[in-house]
Amino acid sequence: QVQLVESGGGLVQAGGSLRLSCAASGRTFSSYAVGWFRQAPGKEREFVAITSRTGANTNYADSVKDRLTISRDNAKNTVYLQMNRLKPEDTAVYYCAASSYYRSVPPTMDYWGKGTLVTVSS
Repeated sequence: QVQLVESGGGLVQAGGSLRLSCAASGRTFSSYAVGWFRQAPGKEREFVAITSRTGANTNYADSVKDRLTISRDNAKNTVYLQMNRLKPEDTAVYYCAASSYYRSVPPTMDYWGKGTLVTVSS
């Protein structure tokens, strides 16, 4: 089992940057693909980005390509989401999630964190 804890959310002005972190417990963290998802107020949760077990493969939602970068440090059991050129429409609760399988747009994930709030002001 994997426990995930997100951090790094906050309030930022449009055009600014934030880096989210997802810290995982468990010695088998490197066995999981890890993704980021988000849920804006009044909307369904949506896929943002995913990285494979080694980080060699990644995929992004079209809405965040070229602005957000996912990376991982398996030695630190941590996955990051670097968010640049933020827009008000990026405002959401961001969740990280782990899966035993890498899929470029995962329909489901096995484990979820509780989320961190990102607010982008205009």
